[in-house]
Amino acid sequence: MSDVAIVGVGCTGFKSVTPDVSYKEMMFEAATRAYQDAGNISPRKDIDAFISVAEDYWEGISIFDEFVPDQLGAVMGHLFTICGDSIIGLSTAYMLIKTGYFDVVALESHGKPSDLLTLYDVVSFAMDPVLNRPLGGHPFYVGGMEMNRFLCETGNTKEQCAMVVAKNKGNALPNPYAAYGADIEVEDVLCSNPYFYPLNRLDISQPADGGIVLVLASSEVAHKLNDNPIWVRGVGWICETPSLETRCWSEAIYARMAAQMAYKKAGINTPSREVDFAEVDDMFSYKELQHMEALRLCGKGQAGKLTEEGVTRIDGDLPINPSGGMLGMGWPLEASGMQRLLEVVLQLRGEAGSRQLPDVEVGVAQSWRGVPTTTGAVAVLSNC
Repeated sequence: MSDVAIVGVGCTGFKSVTPDVSYKEMMFEAATRAYQDAGNISPRKDIDAFISVAEDYWEGISIFDEFVPDQLGAVMGHLFTICGDSIIGLSTAYMLIKTGYFDVVALESHGKPSDLLTLYDVVSFAMDPVLNRPLGGHPFYVGGMEMNRFLCETGNTKEQCAMVVAKNKGNALPNPYAAYGADIEVEDVLCSNPYFYPLNRLDISQPADGGIVLVLASSEVAHKLNDNPIWVRGVGWICETPSLETRCWSEAIYARMAAQMAYKKAGINTPSREVDFAEVDDMFSYKELQHMEALRLCGKGQAGKLTEEGVTRIDGDLPINPSGGMLGMGWPLEASGMQRLLEVVLQLRGEAGSRQLPDVEVGVAQSWRGVPTTTGAVAVLSNC
């Protein structure tokens, strides 16, 4: 079976609000840039299949994929819709190419949460309708409960979580795609308004609008489209228990199991030594620490200490979220995983600008679908 590479990327950038463009215009802009980056390919002639990662609830439209083909150039083409995070969409594109029936696949994901007047009410619809939703309240209380348990069992601290926020918002400052870059101190995070104990306001990623398109190709055509293809070495995904009553509250089992699948495919045995950097989900500040441990980038209870020692900074031995993560770039709904993939691709290409990491060859992108799910995905990428 053919190897699979990412040969084109396109991004609109992320903003807190985008009243000047529709989601269709965002998708068209990202697609146009991705197709140009992939050697000026024609979507109607050169792309064999298209994937849109979207959820009807976010869009407010039933069967949303009816509104996708025009702006991607996918009219009369093969179009697949994934209702999940966009790294699961990458896994689908990867498998389509692996079948041998498709050589080039375009993957699209976007988020426009500013169009949702009751964003967190929509999130609440994902809660169990019998046992959990009737309790009412903001759904992010789930994050506060999990953070409390995670810190209690691992020994990581609230102060170390605040260091994650300060680091990621600082990383986002030179990132032209980021919406929430800022120069803040740990004390600013600790003194921000309490929201869902022990989460404070600055511990929580804020919504952002934006779109990303990736073009993937088989090894037979990848080098014809791009001189610097980025290879997808392994993918993994898992949907663990959806129940709040039966899940593990202290660790991200979904991330651990998805990583095991991706690492096995990529031939990685010791991630802490073989992975040069990682882009992980940081929807909440503690999630970066929890996901580092689940990905075996460090041992249990060590993520906070590594953060405190500066190991995870851009100039550290194991940079985590050099893009700024979602704390710095914003939360774009199902496009969150694509944010992580975008940064890994740019870093491996050597195109990350002033935040470029030196001599990186292997990067990991990891996503979590968010409250209240335990759904996650992992992709291992390399430039050789």
